Amino acid sequence: MSNPLIVVSRTDGPLRPSPIEPSWILEGNPVASNAILSTSADGTASTIVWECTEGRFEWHYDVDETIHFLEGSVVIEADGMAPQRLGAGDVIFFKRGAVARWHVEKKVRKLAFFRRTVPGFVGFAIKVAGKLRRMIGGTGTPSGSLQEAR
Repeated sequence: MSNPLIVVSRTDGPLRPSPIEPSWILEGNPVASNAILSTSADGTASTIVWECTEGRFEWHYDVDETIHFLEGSVVIEADGMAPQRLGAGDVIFFKRGAVARWHVEKKVRKLAFFRRTVPGFVGFAIKVAGKLRRMIGGTGTPSGSLQEAR
């Protein structure tokens, strides 16, 4: 099957180079690499594993990104946000348009979930379609979900 409906991936697989924009590097020589684990059919969401060596850099978010740290240590700060030390088990969310300063203290590895935002009218249409589906008789809840298990 060329486009499977279920994709299984590992976060400990091989990574490919993913250089940080040179103008964003503030200190050191941080080296980043990643691997794409999955991508949605419409291309608006994806999951990657990413790692980076020690250094300081600025990151500009052009999509919404949720990060779950797997290992390492990083201090993240931004305008209006006090420095936060994050490591294995921590989760952080960046909205599209955010700019954050990263200080990777110890090689960091993260699992990242990206979602491209859709124009407001498209998001509204999706919400209306879901509500209509539920009103007509569908639950709008995916089969096998936690809601069904209750």
